Amino acid sequence: MADPLIVVGLLVALFVGFNIGGSTTGPAFGPAVGAGVISKLLAGALMSVFFFGGAWTIGRRVVDTLGRELLFDAGVFTIETSIVVLFFIGGALFVGNYTGVPASTSMTAVGAIAGLGVATGELNWAVMGEIAVWWIVAPLVGFWVSVMIGRYIYPTINRWVAITTSDGSLIQLDQSGAVPVPRPGPNTTRREFVGTIVLVSISCLMAFSSGTSNIANAIAPLYGAGVELNLLLLLGSGAVALGALTIARRTLDTLGNNLTDLPLTAAIVVALVSSGIVIGLSAIGIPASFVIIATMSIVGLGWGRATRTTTLSDSIRGEEETTVSVGALAAEEPGEEAPTLGEESPADIPSAADLFDPTTTGRVILMQNLVPVLSTGGAYLTFWLLFRFVW
Repeated sequence: MADPLIVVGLLVALFVGFNIGGSTTGPAFGPAVGAGVISKLLAGALMSVFFFGGAWTIGRRVVDTLGRELLFDAGVFTIETSIVVLFFIGGALFVGNYTGVPASTSMTAVGAIAGLGVATGELNWAVMGEIAVWWIVAPLVGFWVSVMIGRYIYPTINRWVAITTSDGSLIQLDQSGAVPVPRPGPNTTRREFVGTIVLVSISCLMAFSSGTSNIANAIAPLYGAGVELNLLLLLGSGAVALGALTIARRTLDTLGNNLTDLPLTAAIVVALVSSGIVIGLSAIGIPASFVIIATMSIVGLGWGRATRTTTLSDSIRGEEETTVSVGALAAEEPGEEAPTLGEESPADIPSAADLFDPTTTGRVILMQNLVPVLSTGGAYLTFWLLFRFVW
């Protein structure tokens, strides 16, 4: 009886991994796809490779937290309970993917496991509290780091970033020698080539950070039930790859084209700040929500950029009023010199409506909150009924 159940559990885990691939590829490669520097197919391929790298290395620590430490008695994770937990994780993520919204996979997975823990009385509230505290602290850290970058460093970064797309291929193979060598295309400028490599490299870093945190969401329950970890890492990463190459096209459209015209400079800063925080938390076993951290980073950048209209001394004396808007991120074109602190007029800063589509933004916020609620509430009610009337 155990073997068929394990097969069913693995299939449900693969379904979860498939949906993780769909929900996390958009945040990682949306800016690169939206900028037209890589195709959706290449984005899916790169996501697959770097996600596996993060899962196989740092991701093991997060798997241990969710599979062995979040519940007092890991024996609660039987094959049967693991199947139910994974069903709610995958089902909730599928709802988000179907609507084209990349939900927080970490919050969804932790919510489903916590639902099992509360229903059985086995939830380790100390570990849950530590995770919850980091879920509050991490976005705040991302916000304030981004504020400082937006106020003091963003204009400098903006002068370096100016990716323009030329006619023809970005890279072509030089086959004049014995071994083909990739070289810039005939119309590719050095700035375009370097800028594109930087943008794609940062997207790959985001994919790696996703692997460190999100692989646990697909396999931790089965690991808690005793299934071998390396096998789960391989199967889970394979399922993520399939999702990245198929269903992720919807979230790539949402993050790359429909949600925002976020300037390339801001997208790069958000990626670096968010990925660094996620990798750091994964290293200590904390599952992190990249989506929420990235959102706070965007707001922080806009705030920091908007405060450049006044000097610190003027703000302390109350002589200047600063209007804060994420639209400030579009105040300069890439490569353009920025005015010094205090010399810019607030009227020069665009409004947030120039960056964000209000309808799409509202849909994203709604689904990012609804998906974890569906996972947590559904898991709790199901296990409450099962343990009282069936098991």
